[in-house]
Amino acid sequence: MPTTKSHRLVLVTVPFLAVARRIVRKVLSSRTAACVNIVTGIESHYWWEGKLARNNEVLLQIKTSSSQLKRLRQVIKSLHPYELPEFISLPITEGSRKYLNWIDQNVGKPSSSK
Repeated sequence: MPTTKSHRLVLVTVPFLAVARRIVRKVLSSRTAACVNIVTGIESHYWWEGKLARNNEVLLQIKTSSSQLKRLRQVIKSLHPYELPEFISLPITEGSRKYLNWIDQNVGKPSSSK
């Protein structure tokens, strides 16, 4: 498998499926990502304002390029309802050449569909 420094997996949690779908539509139509997986049934436990909190959430797994991270963060921030949205970018250090090329071919270009 080829190694890469130019691809990212971004993790974002949102409160509801409707919010997830709204963000996914915008992320894909803006070409800031090639693919987003919506994972339902997440139970998050965390510290918030000095107290332990627990909520059901939806996880977005976003595949993108390093060059799109800034734009992707802006798109998500503009639509996200949380005061402090999760935005964690992990480097994809290895992957199938065809899949990584597919990511490259599908980010950063204007969308032809609405």
